[in-house]
Amino acid sequence: MSRKPKPSASAVVQKPLKEAEVGDETNCDDDKPCDLSDQHENNVNNNEGTKPAAEWKFPRKKALLQFRCKVEDAIRGDYLLGRSYRSLSRSSRENRNNVSLQQPPLRDIALWGVPLLPSKGHDATDHVLKNFLKAQDYKVSEAFEMLQETVRWRRQHRVDEIAGEPHPGPDEPVSQMLYVRSVDRDGRPLCFHVYGVLEDREACKRALGTKEKVEEFKRRVVQFMEKVLRKLSFEDGGVDSVVQITDLKNMQSQSVKEMRGVLRSTFWMVQNHYPELVHRHIILNVPLWYYTFHLLLLRLLHQSDKSKFTLVRPAKVTKTLLKFIDPEDLPVEYGGLLRENDEEFSTLEKVSEVFVRGNTAKSIRIPIAEPGATVVWDLTVVGWDVSYKEEFVPEDEGSYKVLLQRSKKLSESVRNSYYINEPGELVITIRNPTFKKKRVLYRTKFKPTVPMYLFFK
Repeated sequence: MSRKPKPSASAVVQKPLKEAEVGDETNCDDDKPCDLSDQHENNVNNNEGTKPAAEWKFPRKKALLQFRCKVEDAIRGDYLLGRSYRSLSRSSRENRNNVSLQQPPLRDIALWGVPLLPSKGHDATDHVLKNFLKAQDYKVSEAFEMLQETVRWRRQHRVDEIAGEPHPGPDEPVSQMLYVRSVDRDGRPLCFHVYGVLEDREACKRALGTKEKVEEFKRRVVQFMEKVLRKLSFEDGGVDSVVQITDLKNMQSQSVKEMRGVLRSTFWMVQNHYPELVHRHIILNVPLWYYTFHLLLLRLLHQSDKSKFTLVRPAKVTKTLLKFIDPEDLPVEYGGLLRENDEEFSTLEKVSEVFVRGNTAKSIRIPIAEPGATVVWDLTVVGWDVSYKEEFVPEDEGSYKVLLQRSKKLSESVRNSYYINEPGELVITIRNPTFKKKRVLYRTKFKPTVPMYLFFK
């Protein structure tokens, strides 16, 4: 089903929408820097998204109305969990589903903080119900069955209780594997599942070596999903989904058996119990064994979910992520400019770009008119395989050039700074020895600085 992107009016991380489609190289002159904040043609996601219910065509409006009535009757008639469930005694119900006495009555039931009972008049109820309809191609009966299964699953596994449990400490392996960092271009949170900590057989056994450890990890995945989703806005115009990024870097063949089960159960859980809440699955650093696994996995997925997957080989990680994420929001470990606890730059500071043709060199010149300040710069190159040099060229012909960085091969994002004591320009030279055009992303800032010798005086 085609979608159109929504504005991120109330994202988990509030930020203004950029007006630049970073992946569109044809909009920039190769010989001039391009200010990314002055472009935006969201051509990646043009056909994805949803319209408000008021703009739906009549058949879909009718389906939503029927679904609302069906859910209202099921909750008030106490058969949302199934008619056979209603006929059981209270103790039998709890023994059957292992449900805690603390579970709320059906009339107060909610999903991700949104009441399900339509007559309560909550603004986000229709949006949650629409997700189930869309997942089942607007077939009311199938959507209702999916909702029933989700509610039963949540009660059986005590999902609300899991969501309220303390989160594992920062040193725990789970915290290093599951975390939220930054947002995509439409304000959707980026949920990272990084399995690099399981790079050898022993590490995998420690984390997933027994059935109990696997079940505990699944609980932590559920807790992670719940805490993220409860911060979303399920109202029209709000951010109502996340982007899930699974990184398989350093995964060894010895860990394949354990990881297949974990990945299969995670994707199955998201499809069946979190409908339309994951906007896109991006699988990074895909090893060869995963392609076979993915073909088998697709048989278990709904047709609408199959198109959400993007598989990325190691050489294409940065290029692919920049199609969906702005460079200032992409972590440095994936070729972006976002650093943790960054005190120099914020995600609101604009990024410029230039292109370097194959077998040529290009210089980025940053003029500095007044001394007494420190210039700070960030730079990254998509695809690497370039050489990089920094120097300061004074305006006065009698002054000497200052070599800040000898020419070296660039393999990671660069940040540097230099105190300016006379007018001139900072010159960053990128030499591209390959035949492919390279894309350079950079940003600069100036900050007043008092020289250290004044403190000693």
